[in-house]
Amino acid sequence: MDCDETGAKCGIDAAELKNELQRTLAYETELLRTYTIMSERLHSREQLRERLQNFAEGNAKRSRQLIDEIEQLNS
Repeated sequence: MDCDETGAKCGIDAAELKNELQRTLAYETELLRTYTIMSERLHSREQLRERLQNFAEGNAKRSRQLIDEIEQLNS
C-alpha cells in the first residue's frame, strides 16, 4: 500500500487486521497438520522426520501467538 498517493487509504482497521490474522492462523494450522502427518509417516529418514517435527513445533508456536493476538483484539 502506497500512502503517498493522493486519496490512498493508509493503515488497517481492526476488522481487517482480525480477518488477516485469522486467515494466517488457518494457514499456520494447516501447515502444522501437514508437517505432523508427514513426520509420522517417515520411518527411514530420521533427520528429515526431526526437521518436520521442528517445523510443526514452530507452526504451533506461531499459531498460539496468533490466537493470543486475536483474543486481544476481541477484548
